[in-house]
Amino acid sequence: MQSMESLNPQRLGRWVGWSMLAALVIGFSAAFTIAKGIDINLSADVKATAQNMLEAELRLRAKAYIAALTFALDGIVSIGLFMLLRKSRPLLAAWCLLVSITAAIFSLLGAIFALNAAEIVGDSAYQNITNETQRLMLAGLQATSNYTSFHLGLVLSSFAMAGFFLLFLKSALIPRMIAGWGLFASLFVGVTIVARDFIPLLGDGAITAAFMISNLVAIIATGIYLSIYGVRTGPEAAS
Repeated sequence: MQSMESLNPQRLGRWVGWSMLAALVIGFSAAFTIAKGIDINLSADVKATAQNMLEAELRLRAKAYIAALTFALDGIVSIGLFMLLRKSRPLLAAWCLLVSITAAIFSLLGAIFALNAAEIVGDSAYQNITNETQRLMLAGLQATSNYTSFHLGLVLSSFAMAGFFLLFLKSALIPRMIAGWGLFASLFVGVTIVARDFIPLLGDGAITAAFMISNLVAIIATGIYLSIYGVRTGPEAAS
């Protein structure tokens, strides 16, 4: 079996880059097709989302399995980044890995809530509930739980990625411009999401769009660079 020390960093970097881009493409594709109308994180309208969920059993199940696939890709990214950056600051790299895996698990809970909603829609035991309001409340509970788990996972993953980008910045394994932007964008997302729970003005749509676009640029730039070039090695990394 190939040891961790003997792994080719260029190949590993490309795997990380491809996985980052694949997770992004799959997530966006699902958001605008399968998850449209049944994902509370895309609309923040609990009632409308719950009503749509009651008529979308198959899409809920598909959404759940796509979330599981994204979880697997996120795992590859997290472990790959740890293996690439562990020599720079072992303790920080290990902390980032632990937090990012925890974040991925919180996000994976969305798959469980989607399957729960699919059972509420399709299981005859729930269909026998004659009060439509009760079924709507059950679906709304799944949607709300998905919202909270997703946002907690997003906060944790943002701070974990901030740590990884800081390590990239110090090690120069990728261009410092990309690493610096990634560090800024990750902190922008994590800090703003936490702060807006206490400062409602930060929940403005323009601010949300700003930090999401910043983070999107960081992920795309990092994913493309790693997928094409891998990581810098030798004197190049020290430049």
